[in-house]
This record gives sequence, structure tokens and C-alpha cells, in this order.
Amino acid sequence: MVADRTNADRSPQLRSGSVQVLVIGGGGREHALAAALTRDPAVNEVHAAPGNPGIASVAVTHAVDPVDGKAVAGLALRLGVDLVVVGPEAPLVAGVADAVREVGIACFGPSGQAAAIEGSKAFAKDVMLTAGIPTADARVCESRSDVTAALQAFGSPYVVKNDGLSAGKGVVVTTDRAAAEAHAAACGRVVIEEFLDGPEVSLFALTDGRTVLPLQPAQDFKRLLNGDEGPNTGGMGAYAPLPWLTEGFSDQVCERVLRPAVAEMARRGTPFVGLLYAGLALTAGGVKVVEFNARFGDPETQPLLELLETPLAGLLYAAATGRLDETGPLKWRSAHSVAVVMAAPGYPTTPHRGAVITGVEEASALDGVRVYHAGTTLGPAGLTVSGGRVLTVTGTADSLADARRTAYAGVDCVSFEGSQVRGDIAATAAE
Repeated sequence: MVADRTNADRSPQLRSGSVQVLVIGGGGREHALAAALTRDPAVNEVHAAPGNPGIASVAVTHAVDPVDGKAVAGLALRLGVDLVVVGPEAPLVAGVADAVREVGIACFGPSGQAAAIEGSKAFAKDVMLTAGIPTADARVCESRSDVTAALQAFGSPYVVKNDGLSAGKGVVVTTDRAAAEAHAAACGRVVIEEFLDGPEVSLFALTDGRTVLPLQPAQDFKRLLNGDEGPNTGGMGAYAPLPWLTEGFSDQVCERVLRPAVAEMARRGTPFVGLLYAGLALTAGGVKVVEFNARFGDPETQPLLELLETPLAGLLYAAATGRLDETGPLKWRSAHSVAVVMAAPGYPTTPHRGAVITGVEEASALDGVRVYHAGTTLGPAGLTVSGGRVLTVTGTADSLADARRTAYAGVDCVSFEGSQVRGDIAATAAE
């Protein structure tokens, strides 16, 4: 624990072995965050709530409802932690970060009001339009007639987005008019927008509400099947860096997209503190925003944190305490990292749970491989499947081709009945 908070307040630099951190969440992103925090020399101990079997290997886990702000704040007080990191979107939208700050503990994550930039697609569109951020033309639809008119106006392919949180599966992009209408009917309030053609890129940025510090760009793969076929998912794999991007891409997006968004949120009286995620489409008409998220994305977080050399705790603490301008430039490994998701049978609609998982230890023993848990549980039968996206296997190496080979070598070690794995993550870029 930081013994001298006055000293800590003067600088984002934290003393070695002095910090305790509580990570809220129990998915692959939180496993990656907890693991990166344990590698930070400043960190003495990492706690997680509720965690999962993988997180339990690097952190002390606690049973708590992650969307119960009072319970989370109470746990943070009992543990005496210096920093709380809220991973998933649902606790952020529920105001968990507000509850933690109210008890005087630094928290990395936006307020409930600011998290509306992910919690409501309509709100995010309004922020973008007001700030002059390039994005797709869109209409907010609350009735069947609204939906019919919007689909007719924008034409095929149809893009229909649930206005609220949907665990990464609220978007349908289809040429099937009936499927688009059915999705809209199932969601209620939706945002229907023009289709943005072109490759997509994810750009994360740390922000304290004023300073914006972008990470490396990454690319994820949303469709379930090879060749970007099949239904939309929360993400089936990702890689970084992107060797095909032009130099200065991050700075340009930061200037055109991220800083205006942060400035607009501050102007509205809801400063955004935490991780602002921009999903970008590289269209013929330039870079346009597909969506904003209010937290680290999954599975892009896993390869990005494999490559980040700057100690993570100091960065998150600086953002949480308004001192991000005092941090130096980010340092990155001169390497490539590829993440491959292993999903349950039936994912993303009706994932089947209960299958026994084998081979995780063997995969983890391979050079350059790390296995991050998401939908797993530990019981009498051993490690079993408990969610849609089960594991994320990352491979890190000097070249992108070698990183792919390393990741898939790890995947080949792991087995559970009916597993779904894309075989083409980063394949085109590696070629």
C-alpha cells in the first residue's frame, strides 16, 4: 500500500512494491490487466472481484457483485487498496466508479454518466456530431415505422445497433432485410446507420479527462468464422501492431477523434476518466468512428499488454488522479503479438457449458505463449467451460508470422469438446 499518499499525489511515479490494486471483473480482459499489474515493480499485491480461475493464479480473488457499487467500494476500503480498475462495461454504466471515488479511493474508469458513451449508441452519436467527429450517418429509431424508414434510406448492407449494452453482440450487419427488421424488433430502441466499408482498427487511449495518451492501434476480428463469415461476436482474435498502417495514424486519430470526444465530455460536465476505445473504419472518405467504448476492449487488450513495456499501474494511477500529463511517452516492445479466442460450441447465440478443458498448462509452458481465462470455472471435474468466449491464447514473437505460429501452437495444446477457433487471425497481414 502507498504509505505516503501526499507523496503519491505529487507524481504518478509509484514506489517499488508499494501499491495494492483491485481489478473488477472476471473476463479475459481482466485476466490480462491483473497479469500485467503483477509484472509492475510498483505493485505489491493484486486483488480481483469476482475473478476467474486464471485470474486467481495471479491475484487474490473475492466474491462480490461487480455491478454493486456499494459492495465494490466496501471491499476496496476493507482491503486498503490504492487503486481500483473497473474492467467491464456493465459496472461502469452502473456507476461503480462513482461509488469507489466517493469513499476516497482512486479509480480508473469513467463515471456512470460518462460511461453512457458506450451504454447508449444514441448518446455516443450525439457526442460525435456535436464535436464534429467523423462517423456514419445514423437515425435513432423507436418504432417499427422509424425502422422501416431508416432501412429504406440507408439501404443494404443494413447496420442495426441496439442502443443499450449487449455484451458486444448488439450489432447486426446484414444484407437480409428481414434479419435487420427482426433484430430491431428484438432490441426496441436502435440506431440504424449507413454501412462503412473498409478495414476496421481499434485505438485505445488513456485519459484523465484532459490529457489523452493513445496506445498502439490493434485490429480485432468480430465474425465467428474464417474469412469474416458468420454472426457477429464479442471478438474472435486480435493482433498488434499493424504494420500496414501509415506513420502518424494514432496522432491523427487522437487529434481528429479522441481529443475532441474527451473535450466534449468535459464541456458537458461529465469528464471521461479511464480508457476511451475508438472502433474505426478506414473508408474511401477517410477514417470514421464505428463506435466508442468506455473500457479496454477484449480481445485487443491481451496482445497490447503483451507489448507494453511502460509499467501499467503508474499509467492507470496517473489517469485516475489527473496526472497523466506527467507521464513520459509510452514504451513498447519491438515485437508482435497475436491473440486467438477459443469459444464454446453454440457461441454466440446459445453457448454450451460444462465441457472439460485440458492442455492449458501445456500451452502456457510454450515460449511466447500466455493463456488468458474468460468463460472458465474450476470444479470437481477440473477446469470447465462456463461462458461463450472461454480462453484467449496469445503468442508473442519478433515477427507477425512467428507470433501467429506461436499463438496457434498454444491453441493446438488446448482441448474441449466443440471448441470454435478461427484459423485466420492476422493471416492477411502476416502474408
